[in-house]
Amino acid sequence: MGAIKSHRDLVVWQKSMLLAGMAYDMAKKMPKTGQYGLTGQMLRAAVSIPANIAEGNARNTRKDYARFISIARGSTAELDTLLLLAVQTKVLKFEIVSPALDLADEIGRMLTALHQKLDPDPIPT
Repeated sequence: MGAIKSHRDLVVWQKSMLLAGMAYDMAKKMPKTGQYGLTGQMLRAAVSIPANIAEGNARNTRKDYARFISIARGSTAELDTLLLLAVQTKVLKFEIVSPALDLADEIGRMLTALHQKLDPDPIPT
């Protein structure tokens, strides 16, 4: 594995970009009436994950980087909750949401590990 030259080299960023794309695909399946409610919130959370990873990576200090990784981790948990809510309210079927939930779990674990490397203060799990 080569040196990390930018956020684009981070596997967690690459996976979070994939997850954001999955969220956009799911949003197309959601009713238009929810476009500014659940759908919009879901897309904002999904986009926030890779955006915060990128912004944190571009910061000058480990403390700043860790803070943005923590925000990305929070957005991952938010997206997980919104996807489950979409299933619960029968807006989306679980079979459609399940791959995104699995990927969000993986990304959450990766972000936790990255945060622990950047900041010795542990994130509660």
